[in-house]
Amino acid sequence: MNGYYISILQGSLMTVAVALGSLLLAIVFGLLGAAARLSHNALARAVGTVYTTVVRGIPDLVLMLLVFYGGTMGLNYLMAAAGSKGSVDINPFVAGILTLGFIYGAYMTETFRGAILAIPAGQSEAALAFGMGRTQTFIRIVAPQMVRYALPGFTNNWLVLIKSTALVSLIGLQEMTYLAKQASAATRSPFAFFLFTAALFLLFTSASLWVLRRAHTHYSLGTRQVQWT
Repeated sequence: MNGYYISILQGSLMTVAVALGSLLLAIVFGLLGAAARLSHNALARAVGTVYTTVVRGIPDLVLMLLVFYGGTMGLNYLMAAAGSKGSVDINPFVAGILTLGFIYGAYMTETFRGAILAIPAGQSEAALAFGMGRTQTFIRIVAPQMVRYALPGFTNNWLVLIKSTALVSLIGLQEMTYLAKQASAATRSPFAFFLFTAALFLLFTSASLWVLRRAHTHYSLGTRQVQWT
């Protein structure tokens, strides 16, 4: 039995790797999506709106399977059309990160957009009037304040993203949920292994909350504090 618990612990490292990789991708998608939603260009706004609407309207599991199986079929079809006789399989780790990053990028888009809109427009206008470029204005004026406004929503998205990594077990990635299922099937003791996996998820989310609360306190210095629940 101890061997199975050690295996699940090792799988938890894969879970953390998927979560962190997906988070980085989600932040990139979120910033791009927020920029599109706030753009003066009608096409960019339409693309951003379609992205957030479609992604938030489709279950995570369906998107995961579409990327993994549909992506593999699409790539093989393109290779066949190009005359190649080979085939390609999407790595489950890559598929998991791409899918979760793409999904939660839509939620991050709304989080970042709301945070930017919470900053008085006069601050950016004043920076531009003083000769700052748009990039410099964003880095020095907008981004530091955006972090404070975005952190509560960012925290919620991150916690849900961590739990959603369990979905990658369905495409064969050997993270801790997958290994817990394997151990349960081998020993016919599902309760113990899934309870252990649940405790690990709770540990990760609790540690994340502690870190993000400290970050919120840091970025809220000099402002009125809001009690987190």
